[in-house]
Amino acid sequence: MMRRKALGLASVAAVAALGLAACGGGSSSSGGGGTAAAYNAAVTSVVNPSTHKGGTINYGMSSTPDSFDPGNTYYAWVWNFSRLYAQALLTYKSCPGQCGLQLVPRLATSLGSVSSDGLTWTFHIRPNVKFSDGTTVTSQDVKYAIERTYDRSVMANGPNYFQVLLTDPTYPGPYKDKTPGKLGLTAIDTPDATTLVFHLQHPFADFPYVLAMPQTAPVPPAKDTGSNYQLNIVSTGPYMFQSYQLNKQAVLVPNPDWSAAQDPNAKQLASKIVITLNMNANDIDNRLLAGDLNVDAAGTGVQTAARAKILSSPSLMKQADDPVNGFQFFTYINTKVPPLNNVNCRQAILYAYNKQSMQTAYGGPVQGQIATTAMPPNIEGYQSFDLYNAKSKPTGDVAAAKAALAKCGQPNGFSTTMAYRSDRPREAQVAQSLQQSLAAVGIKLTLQGFPSGTYYTDFSGAPKYVHQHGLGLNIGGWGADWPDGYGFLDELFNGNAIVPTGNTNISELNDPTVNSLFTKATTTTSVSARNAIWAQIDKAVMQQAVIVPGVYAKALLYRSPNLTNVYVQPYYGMYNYAVLGTK
Repeated sequence: MMRRKALGLASVAAVAALGLAACGGGSSSSGGGGTAAAYNAAVTSVVNPSTHKGGTINYGMSSTPDSFDPGNTYYAWVWNFSRLYAQALLTYKSCPGQCGLQLVPRLATSLGSVSSDGLTWTFHIRPNVKFSDGTTVTSQDVKYAIERTYDRSVMANGPNYFQVLLTDPTYPGPYKDKTPGKLGLTAIDTPDATTLVFHLQHPFADFPYVLAMPQTAPVPPAKDTGSNYQLNIVSTGPYMFQSYQLNKQAVLVPNPDWSAAQDPNAKQLASKIVITLNMNANDIDNRLLAGDLNVDAAGTGVQTAARAKILSSPSLMKQADDPVNGFQFFTYINTKVPPLNNVNCRQAILYAYNKQSMQTAYGGPVQGQIATTAMPPNIEGYQSFDLYNAKSKPTGDVAAAKAALAKCGQPNGFSTTMAYRSDRPREAQVAQSLQQSLAAVGIKLTLQGFPSGTYYTDFSGAPKYVHQHGLGLNIGGWGADWPDGYGFLDELFNGNAIVPTGNTNISELNDPTVNSLFTKATTTTSVSARNAIWAQIDKAVMQQAVIVPGVYAKALLYRSPNLTNVYVQPYYGMYNYAVLGTK
């Protein structure tokens, strides 16, 4: 499967964003269930709940989207932002805390039904949902939207789960489709205007998560202009595009054909939404803190200077949130490079390294929480455990490390090479931290930097190169396309994920027990039973000591006092853009 290529998180230092809040008149009415402004208040509660309508919310970015087209994007913030103008079949419940990890219907009427063999999924869409041009959405519009994603020459940016999972993987896409209506994908049936039947190659219990991606937002075939569709998107959400100057600015206004009763996980409160692109990141932060701006669109947190200001000011700090964002930084331990092909040698590393020093290298507690598991806390199936005494001995357990070294036949330690991305200063600091702490037990690391652009294709992600050059340790990081164990763990630890280049199972774990648990999970329809399997896999992976946990990544977000209905949506790890309003 595709990795979560940013759901914006791979570049945690990437950009903040803006918003000039033009406040409308009138008073706010409380929606209830909220909390007063305080540090981290919006992580678990709604801050400034309100049903007040009016005002303008301005978003901003120091870069550009890959595309605003719901079918052609793989950025986290765009997936979040697109909920304002596009209804996918399913979505995540709009609520703070663990509640926000729940899948709920959006365009669909339910979470679907699956056949006894797990190969056929049936969904119905709500009748009388309208596009912003007044026409009625049909099941064929959803099918067509999914068909578009098959043509990678036109739709290059989004994930490719449908091609992998459905029964017609060679379908060329609608732009080359010669069938009437360009609806020739045989893997999806539309027996009537509100029914979709999906045919899978193999059982896949996580299929509903795939349908929560914005690629399932309907597209009217007659209005599709391929890669230029982002310039004239036909909306199904609470807002529609009034204008879009490519890579400069977009203006959204209320969609008169949207029904709040049909779409309870979104709101239509602001009178206008403006997003300005290619802004200076530090300028965005300064204006945000000065009260001129509302929203950090990227959701990856403020820059270093703004972070220092916020943390040193009680008044600013109470308007900030520092959530775990679903991304995790860690170091792979390759199981094929001697002597790390011995589990005891790998376990020695996990006992020995200084967890606090590594946390500091990743930016300190505000940038990450010390990790003890393979999965971060906001992934369904997560269970807290600590096999290597990270909590009781956060500076390292030297005695346990030496005992493990004795078991692996290396009582005086050993030497290996550690790879990191040389154009990422933070990774160099992490590598140096690990080098220093492991030296205390005789493990000597030679540090080797590689460029980010070819790190996975030519070096750490190329098993042959790893073996030939003895890359025993390789820095990495991960975020899931959806918030359960499969979405996070499969590409990292399933034996069938090992490939000659672009490899993401850099540890090269190919354990029959772990592999069989992945297979079992894909056919287990009970959510609770599946979550129990993810916890089993997590613990098995940590017992095998194939990664050095770094930190569960966090992002310091500034919460404008002028915003209403503000809370962190845990799936996105940022504020829920679908419900924001202004005072």
